[in-house]
Amino acid sequence: MAGTQSNSEVMHIEDRDIKHVSKETVAKLIQLSHEAKKQAYCPYSKFRVGAALLTLDNSVHTGCNVENACYNLGMCAERNVIAKAVSEGHQRFKAIAIASDMSDQFISPCGGCRQFMREFGSNWDVYLSKPDGSYMKMTVEELLPVSFGPEDLTKKKVSYIPNNN
Repeated sequence: MAGTQSNSEVMHIEDRDIKHVSKETVAKLIQLSHEAKKQAYCPYSKFRVGAALLTLDNSVHTGCNVENACYNLGMCAERNVIAKAVSEGHQRFKAIAIASDMSDQFISPCGGCRQFMREFGSNWDVYLSKPDGSYMKMTVEELLPVSFGPEDLTKKKVSYIPNNN
């Protein structure tokens, strides 16, 4: 496996079991998420975040947060890496590792990122890490219980919605 990768490269991790993510793969994802945070563009908050996303076919994509002077136009690392993977043809994911510089607690995705991850399923792993490499494993479902997803748009609705003008 290559030690470093540029943002445009896609690296493959050998893992024959589609549902299982090995400890070695988790460690590599966490390492790559910490490397990705080095590319963060965060002149306003000075809060670097990196992410490494493992797709169902075992390719890995990395991303970082990108801030903007118009604060609400900034992009979180998690949404950035998912959008990058989707733009490269991937829509099913096994795991994501998230990294920051916080040493006293695990980094946790914001609410918007939790909902963004949920768009692509609720039963995949999220590794919240610290700079020392330690991590906490959760699923998207645990981060966003009783969530709203694409399947909810196909559920039965009332047939008549009154106009309240």
